[in-house]
Amino acid sequence: MRHVERVVVLALDGVYPFELGIPSRILGAADGRYEVLTCTVDGRPVRTNADFSITVEHGPEVLATADTVIVAAVSPSLVTAELPDAVAAALALIRPEARIVSICTGAFVLAAAGLLDGRTAATHWNLADTFRRMFPHLTLDPDVLFVDDDRILTSAGAASGVDVCLHLVRKDHGSELANTVARRCVVPPFRDGGQAQYIEQPVPEAGAASTSATRAWALEHLDEQLTLAHLAAHARMSLRTFARRFHDEVGLSPGRWLIQQRVARARHLLEASDLSVDQIAGRVGFATGASLRQHLHAAIGVSPQAYRRTFQAAH
Repeated sequence: MRHVERVVVLALDGVYPFELGIPSRILGAADGRYEVLTCTVDGRPVRTNADFSITVEHGPEVLATADTVIVAAVSPSLVTAELPDAVAAALALIRPEARIVSICTGAFVLAAAGLLDGRTAATHWNLADTFRRMFPHLTLDPDVLFVDDDRILTSAGAASGVDVCLHLVRKDHGSELANTVARRCVVPPFRDGGQAQYIEQPVPEAGAASTSATRAWALEHLDEQLTLAHLAAHARMSLRTFARRFHDEVGLSPGRWLIQQRVARARHLLEASDLSVDQIAGRVGFATGASLRQHLHAAIGVSPQAYRRTFQAAH
């Protein structure tokens, strides 16, 4: 029988309703691979940060049965450097081997519980300074949409909860199911770049061109040699202007973005085709199979052969 992952979402006082609903919506669309339950620290209703409270079906005891625990975001005015006793007691019920995920300000909860010690974390970019003041001993990456650090995952603000939940599906069951879930929920299966593209910055000059058309063109020509000069010429911009505008829009350099897209395409081909590693490398624009192996391992920590065995077997 197929294993069904039990995911328990912890709703704390001041929870954001949108973020609280993300795990059920995204993981619930994964063809029965996940069972999503929602609990509070005492089983009682909690106030949201909106004008209503919510009632849940479960108390903290279900945390002890979870394969994955997700701590939903709460109002920033309620985050503290020390956990309330009831929250600490609830988190203490989580099994040592369980995976733990936070959405947005949920990272503050994990940090206060000591779960982020020695790890890199993400949270909303606008709260990065607050996080660093409260937890100066921790490493924060304010530019990414989420961080996957072994069994602890932290994500940035609001919709990045969608990104990290899709990542869970992709990590557990492969990109084909993650793409199916994304289509069902009408969200992008993978967002380019990180939080840098959403950080407040000066408004571009009037009439400034976008690099989006060039990105779309590049995705259709991944098997070709694509240099910064090629991309800038397609966008009809100077090298310097294109590189700056690309980073402003995507949050990554053109080179890093291309590698990201090539790895994503290679993962799909490893799952859905019987092409050799060298053939896949050629189709996605890596010079050799060795180059594909290097970039895939850097991205997800496994070889092409190991990835294919895992996800072709899952189908």
